Amino acid sequence: MAVSQLSPTFNKNGLSGGRKSKNAFMGFLIGLGTMLVVAPLILIFGFLLLKGFGALNLDFFLKTPAPEGEAGGGWANAISGSLLILAMAAVLGVLVGVAGGIFLAEFPRHRLMPVIRMLSDVLSGIPAIVMGLVVYALVVRPMGHFSAFAGSVALGLLMVPIVVRTTEEVLKLVPLSVREAGLALGLPQWKVILSIVLPAASGGIITGLMLALSRVAGEAAPLLFTAFGSNLVNLNPLQPTSALPLQIFIGATSAYDENQRLAQAGALLLITLIFVTSLLARFASRQK
Repeated sequence: MAVSQLSPTFNKNGLSGGRKSKNAFMGFLIGLGTMLVVAPLILIFGFLLLKGFGALNLDFFLKTPAPEGEAGGGWANAISGSLLILAMAAVLGVLVGVAGGIFLAEFPRHRLMPVIRMLSDVLSGIPAIVMGLVVYALVVRPMGHFSAFAGSVALGLLMVPIVVRTTEEVLKLVPLSVREAGLALGLPQWKVILSIVLPAASGGIITGLMLALSRVAGEAAPLLFTAFGSNLVNLNPLQPTSALPLQIFIGATSAYDENQRLAQAGALLLITLIFVTSLLARFASRQK
């Protein structure tokens, strides 16, 4: 019998007929799984585009909410409030989160390292509404009133474990030889970390910060107990302030169609901002 009759038939990709079928079937399963993951995002974004895009006009960005049930008005109070709260939360997230990440990455043999790691892991598992209640008891009640500052503390604490973990992992990617070179020049360890290691890992740290901001930007539960909300544009961090998640919650639970339409427009704006922030985080990570 000829040797060619005993060998399997191969296609142009180098696969036999049976292997080709299995490969096609597994490719189909992978594609199906990918579609199942992406489909909810596409459906949500499509629904919000259909329902809320018509309400995104100049008034939406420049005016405050109209009286309940009346047409018109906008969400300038919620947009400015979200930017204020997130800016202050980012400061807390960076200061505490980066410091914690540096400690875990640069001092792995310190006796407090297991305690700090455990606290970081526990903090990452605390529900957002519980964080809001804690900040209400520790900040709002002593101050005697709600405020944007209290809301930023709640969101900042939610950001901390994300920034800690990202900073730790990014700093571990910096070669040990970089640290040794700085120490060999006679620099103290703290200066090596601040002047050499952190700049080398800055791209990854910025990426972690952006992802943490995306994570907390849509949280409404902690703001219900801290920022509380306001129909006026308020840039005073010590006064009650609205935010996009709060305004979406109020509008979505309203009995008036106009308020629900604005809530859908606000949700579209919020998810777009989160999407853009995630893209910027990926872009920043690829630049380093």
